[in-house]
Amino acid sequence: MAKRIQEPAREIDVIHETDVLVIGSGPGGLPAALAAARAGVEVTLVERFGCFGGNLTVVGVEGMHWYRHEETVESNGIAREFEDRAKEMGAAVPESQSLSYEIDSEGFKLVADKMVADEPNIRPMLHRQFVAPIMEGNGIIGIITESKAGREAILAKRVIDATGDADVIDRAGAPTYKTPLEKMMAASVMFHVAGVDKQKFMDGIKNDPQTYADWGGGGEWNIETTGKEDEMFSPFLKKPFEQAIKDGLIPPHLSTIAGTWGAVHDTGELTYMNLIHMDDCDGTDPDSLTKYEIEGRRQSMLAIEALRRYTPGCEGIRLRNFGMSLGVRDTRKVDCEYNMTSHDVREQARFEDSVGIFPEFIDGYGILILPTTGRYFQIPYRNLLPKKVENLLVAGRATGGDRDSHAATRNMACCAVTGQAAGIAAALSIKQQNKALADIDPLLIQTELERQGGRHH
Repeated sequence: MAKRIQEPAREIDVIHETDVLVIGSGPGGLPAALAAARAGVEVTLVERFGCFGGNLTVVGVEGMHWYRHEETVESNGIAREFEDRAKEMGAAVPESQSLSYEIDSEGFKLVADKMVADEPNIRPMLHRQFVAPIMEGNGIIGIITESKAGREAILAKRVIDATGDADVIDRAGAPTYKTPLEKMMAASVMFHVAGVDKQKFMDGIKNDPQTYADWGGGGEWNIETTGKEDEMFSPFLKKPFEQAIKDGLIPPHLSTIAGTWGAVHDTGELTYMNLIHMDDCDGTDPDSLTKYEIEGRRQSMLAIEALRRYTPGCEGIRLRNFGMSLGVRDTRKVDCEYNMTSHDVREQARFEDSVGIFPEFIDGYGILILPTTGRYFQIPYRNLLPKKVENLLVAGRATGGDRDSHAATRNMACCAVTGQAAGIAAALSIKQQNKALADIDPLLIQTELERQGGRHH
């Protein structure tokens, strides 16, 4: 039996009170904070790292809209604004496989800073880690944080969990669930390299272009498609690593080293190297995260050496940087008032309480469906409402749903859709004499979403 200690009771300073408190500033949390502020309430944005952006900045996932093609129906709203603002500030370049832009993970830190600073209703709080909810009956009324300043309390009328792992919701006692570890999507260490001969590299790509039909190599890269994706270009790299295994450079059990690159720059940088995929990583277990952070960096260096030896234009490459943290695709999900289904995301679901749309883009668990035909699904407001706890909403990766639906809603642009909707709902509930979140008229959310440039139908 594990040894235990008794933590002494103590008083904690309440350092701030706010209308809407958002925990996590990634693709779900940042839009939630922006949307709530634009809807006219005071917002506090709590983030454990030293920058906003989550996966975009901390992990280095630069392809937010890589699914976009001519017939893609877009969500618009803050999801699109991220890309537009990044382009305006010189933090985006054309993406190689779509009609989108790759968002520079370092440059977007400045973009996010500017977007937050432009909203006088937002109080940013970086370098504060959520540790516990503050409850009053079955309602959440704030959180406790830890930081260099010690333990502090923040009180709020409404709380939005945008941690990606449902940390707040789980500790508040609302029901959550997890995919079994052996079936979870793989975790990844992202990295960027420098020293690429761009012309030579691109000539090599043109001489041996890869398509989505070439995906394979184990793990996340063994995929089901609808067939329409099979002849489309993909910036996929597998052959260098197959050769490295044949030559003994990479051990045979690491056949999972394969994947995509994001953009090659005139400066010789090759960015968003999505090559390392590790099964059995539990993103809610710090020991597991420790193990796979270290293992991911080790595998990255094997991948770089293979590229150096077997890929034209990469003879002189070197590591530029790793993402600040491991990229996690799959942990807790919230048991919401409505949980999305495979049928919803594959068959263009429609809901009267829709608070956002997302194109038919499904990527995960061995499935790849790209939105090339104008198909899309709606997301209901009930999908943001956890059960059993009041004053609390979920935004981003942890919204409720089955396996296939998670492969759609986990994507960063969809996280922005649920984040914007959650921020609007939280703000409106306060402005309507503190009406319960479950009682908000979805039509009011839809009206404000339209005003903010988003789509719900």
